[in-house]
Amino acid sequence: MKSKEVTQGAARAPHRSLFYAMGYIPEDLKKPLIGVVNAHNEIIPGHFHLDELAQAVKMGVSAAGGTPVEFPVIGICDGIAMNHSGMKYPLASRELIADSIEAMTIGHKFDGLVLVGNCDKIVPGMLMAAARLNIPSIYVSGGPMLLGHHKGKAVDLIRGAFEGVGAHASGKITDEELEQLEYSSCPTCGSCAGLFTANTMNCLAEALGMALPGNGTIPAPFGARKQLARKAGMQIMELVRRDIRPRDLMTIGAFRNAITLDMAMGGSSNTILHLLAIADEAGVKLDLEEFDRISMKTPNITRISPAGSHGMEDIHRAGGISAILNQLYKAGLIYPDEFTVACRTLGESISGAEVLDPVVIRPMDDPYRKEGGMAILRGNLAPDGAVVKQSAVEPEMMKHKGPARIFNSEEEAFEAIMAKGIKPGDVVVIRYEGPKGCPGMREMLSPTAAIAGMGLEKSVALITDGRFSGGTRGPCIGHVSPEASEGGPIAILEEGDMIEIDIPGRMLRVEISDEEMEKRLARWKQPPSKAEEGTYLMRYSKLVTSASTGAVLRK
Repeated sequence: MKSKEVTQGAARAPHRSLFYAMGYIPEDLKKPLIGVVNAHNEIIPGHFHLDELAQAVKMGVSAAGGTPVEFPVIGICDGIAMNHSGMKYPLASRELIADSIEAMTIGHKFDGLVLVGNCDKIVPGMLMAAARLNIPSIYVSGGPMLLGHHKGKAVDLIRGAFEGVGAHASGKITDEELEQLEYSSCPTCGSCAGLFTANTMNCLAEALGMALPGNGTIPAPFGARKQLARKAGMQIMELVRRDIRPRDLMTIGAFRNAITLDMAMGGSSNTILHLLAIADEAGVKLDLEEFDRISMKTPNITRISPAGSHGMEDIHRAGGISAILNQLYKAGLIYPDEFTVACRTLGESISGAEVLDPVVIRPMDDPYRKEGGMAILRGNLAPDGAVVKQSAVEPEMMKHKGPARIFNSEEEAFEAIMAKGIKPGDVVVIRYEGPKGCPGMREMLSPTAAIAGMGLEKSVALITDGRFSGGTRGPCIGHVSPEASEGGPIAILEEGDMIEIDIPGRMLRVEISDEEMEKRLARWKQPPSKAEEGTYLMRYSKLVTSASTGAVLRK
């Protein structure tokens, strides 16, 4: 046990004395020390209740013969950080989360970890830490919130309050109705009810082998969520006894399983950033081509908000992630022999899981789309690739050509959209919002939700070197690489340039000649950093890599 370095032997008398000061007893220090990483705080609805789950985890650890030791980790609510300077921090916080878990774990010599998180950057940050540290670890999420209801229809944060802002600006709803949407969009604690980044990552953790079945879909208010947390606490002791480590589980096959699930469900485009980053920590070679290759052969069999009207509670009722994985396995699309934290193979874990509602989880021979939820586009505008959530794009916008409307920040674009300055056919370009240029690669949920709320999602496209919320729908293309701040072609676009988008053809290009492109690039000058001197974001901007490689920090 690693913990012997702080608990055993005469030289560790001072260490034990410090434990006794907190009420631990000698018997506690003879057991494995299990770090319970609790991301509870009072600013994220998905984390507000995690203290209760951490207590359940600790009960499980104690029952199975370990000594639980809880410590905290930060978390930022993407929704509250949205559409202002605060959105520069969520993606950058992913690395802080991984680093802080590393510091606490090595500093105190824990024998294993139970990672209790839920929302957007906290989940990948925790999984990155697990892969980096490579000690027995298990992840347990706080679960999704329940759907809200407004005028007899199910709503969530995106299809309710966020898109309500655009509808209100265009005069479609009154002040009173917007206020009603505020109250009804988020009715319980938990990660926001659709298949946004948080819930997508919580589902993918099952396919990666790092979470127990049910992790992605059991609603936050259900008693089964606490049961899952207690089981996770018990299961970490089995992983410690058998010395089963994250890198034993997170193999290339496991990542392919996670990507396949992602494509079948039509998950958040942010998962590409996060899976690339987790793979980097696990020492697994993964690139954008892997995502597109898997997407081309994986049918899209669910339409969860924002792509459709179903919520995560509907997926849970319809059989959960195990039912989806079992369908994919029967179609020959899953690697069933990958081992999991359940101490059995993925195939064994999902055996017998059946779809209970074929309306929510469609049969493989009757998918919504023959291809998966995302596509990787390339062309003279994105030589290193760009990402689009094609499962949330209307059929008439799968191909589009229109004039560029150029904005050098999210604020500029949002102001123009709200002022009704964007017309049908336009291609909104938001640049200098990439990992380095922003810095922090802000989500563009407010502009995209406003476009959808105004009813323009079938006629207006948006491209950016920034990224999108998992709640974004419509022809929104992000992660354009190289980004503007590194002299990528998006930096030299001019107002009115004709941009061609062909999602089935995997193409994103601007209709200018190579010679004109070279002339413009030669004239381009890198703008000063948007980060303030002395801040974490300034350090981050100097180390962060391209979105095409996961926006990880240079080693």
